[in-house]
Amino acid sequence: MKDLHLHIDTVRRLLRRHAKSNLENMLAKMHAADLALIFRHISPEERNEAFLTISSVDHAAEVIAEMDEHIVIELINAQPIEKTVKLMKAMSSDDEADILQLLPEELAEEILNRLKSSESEEMESLMSYPENSAGGLMTPDVFTLHEDVTVGEAIASIQNQDEQEMVFYLYVVDDRQHLVGVISLRDLITSKPSKKLSQMMITHVHAVQPLTDQEEVAQIVSRYNILAVPVVDDSNKLMGIITVDDVIDVIREEATEDFLQMAGAGRDRDILMKSAFSNAKTRVPWLFASWMGGMLVASIITTYEDTLGQVLALMAFLPIIIGMAGNVGTQTATIIVRGIATGRVAPSAAFQVVFKEFQVGLLLGSLYGVLLGAAGYTLASLGYMDVGVMTPAELGITIGIGIILAMTTAAFVGALVPVVLHRINLDPAVATGPFVTTSVDILGVVVYFLVAGFFIL
Repeated sequence: MKDLHLHIDTVRRLLRRHAKSNLENMLAKMHAADLALIFRHISPEERNEAFLTISSVDHAAEVIAEMDEHIVIELINAQPIEKTVKLMKAMSSDDEADILQLLPEELAEEILNRLKSSESEEMESLMSYPENSAGGLMTPDVFTLHEDVTVGEAIASIQNQDEQEMVFYLYVVDDRQHLVGVISLRDLITSKPSKKLSQMMITHVHAVQPLTDQEEVAQIVSRYNILAVPVVDDSNKLMGIITVDDVIDVIREEATEDFLQMAGAGRDRDILMKSAFSNAKTRVPWLFASWMGGMLVASIITTYEDTLGQVLALMAFLPIIIGMAGNVGTQTATIIVRGIATGRVAPSAAFQVVFKEFQVGLLLGSLYGVLLGAAGYTLASLGYMDVGVMTPAELGITIGIGIILAMTTAAFVGALVPVVLHRINLDPAVATGPFVTTSVDILGVVVYFLVAGFFIL
């Protein structure tokens, strides 16, 4: 972090002094990811000037591929379309398609028209897939080998290729370009040159189809510890591959979106870079849901005015019960949502997990029910609380049962809602924010006053 601040200050100082040569040398030596981080922390004017200073088109393309979406749009809109076309040609096809999808339709269309017809067709094909699908992530320029090729011929082919995407796996195809196997680079170079690939390849390949969701792709990479996933069509024809660097981006993006939604802050990953007005606008609906829930809780409390009037001490413990139940509900929902996202909560066993969380809520509720009930009884017995028509023992029992039921209900709701949402193909992350906390507050208050009413009557 210290180096980051130093680099930011250096870039700004060189820009102020118009030391273009020094700045050009500095930017040329820095990694694209580091430059993207620096560009995030300088003003739009400084960004544009610094970006135009990058002399190498290849380096500039690498930098823009690492940048946040709103900065990409800003920089491309500020430069001549001729330079944008050059940048696009220097990028990998999947990055190129991603950036074109960010741009206004007219600008994207003009860029496509200026690209070669073959490149334009490839881009349009990639852009036709949903943004969060395997087809939108894949690189179509993948290096392949025929199954009848020998090890020696395969090594010679690898040495002569320079543009197609290749990782530590080599994908083997038949005459119709159907994926038939995979070989690791290590196995290839340690085998006899005369051996055919069909004799040594692994025939069981973990592949996905172009419409497979990116979360499922990430789960496959994580589960099998592989560095790339091939994308095939319905007939098993190889269409491209998704490399681990793209999968890491997916994992980060999905986790960020989930946590933002769980906090009730929308799902825009660049929310910190938005203006105060845009930020507030995104969060208004979620907070409005909390406000409505709060109003409903207030109206429920109002209906129990007589109960509170008879036993004022009940009000003192209400915030504790609501707070504890809310925490349990949020914890449970967060655990279930992340379990679903990472594949640890299987659909077939989802309701077993719900029942387990119900048991957890019951155990936690029982523990704190005993503690809080004992505290209420002790304070009432010592005369620190007005128990009204209740005895200290009845107050303690009411508080204890109230928090047991509230926390158990909260755990059950927090586990059930994400599972149900997932079953009906809705994002379970929306369950944790205001939705769960508000519903748990309402249920906690109702349960508490129902228990209290039983003893008062």
